[in-house]
Amino acid sequence: MPSIVVYNQLGAEVSKLNLKKEVFAYEPNMQAVYNVVNAERAGMRQGTHQTKGRSDVSGGGKKPWRQKGTGRARQGTTRAPQWRGGGIVFGPHPRSYAMKVNKKVVKCALKSLLSDRLANNNIVVVDKIELADFKTKGLVEVLKNLNVADKKAVLVTTTVDQNLFLAGRNIAGLYVQTKDHLSVYELTNANTYIMTEEAIKAYEEDLK
Repeated sequence: MPSIVVYNQLGAEVSKLNLKKEVFAYEPNMQAVYNVVNAERAGMRQGTHQTKGRSDVSGGGKKPWRQKGTGRARQGTTRAPQWRGGGIVFGPHPRSYAMKVNKKVVKCALKSLLSDRLANNNIVVVDKIELADFKTKGLVEVLKNLNVADKKAVLVTTTVDQNLFLAGRNIAGLYVQTKDHLSVYELTNANTYIMTEEAIKAYEEDLK
């Protein structure tokens, strides 16, 4: 059974946490991670692109010349695709790019990322983080105490702490988010996970 040290926000070791091997000792499946990230990025696309076909452009109601006898190719309208000002052939139209991904694949991707980061000692667990105000320097001090100040990290909590979110948004390389609103794509962007003890237990409960 894997275990990890729990620190306080001063950087002192306070306890040791035993982790479920089903979640944190999982054989990483990077294909599942790719599939979920691909689907999440596709879902971010607005899909509002639009081009006009031959029935959408103005003009072209009259046949440009008679069918036979001119020596030229027959034409039915000046708004056909080969004409200047004509419609676009096979152009993009508004649509959804959403892709279906099974829930078990999402769970597999999450377990793969958590297990990979733990195996490489890139998970830091904190019992709790409480800031006196929303100033950035307070959170910077906590990151220095945990030796993750210069790393590209995501700070995962279970509850919305306004001071924590406001303090973290001005720190380069740090992303603060609650567990329930954190996507696999956002997790892949971080090399280090700073997680509260409650967040670790919540992941274990959801991914068991």
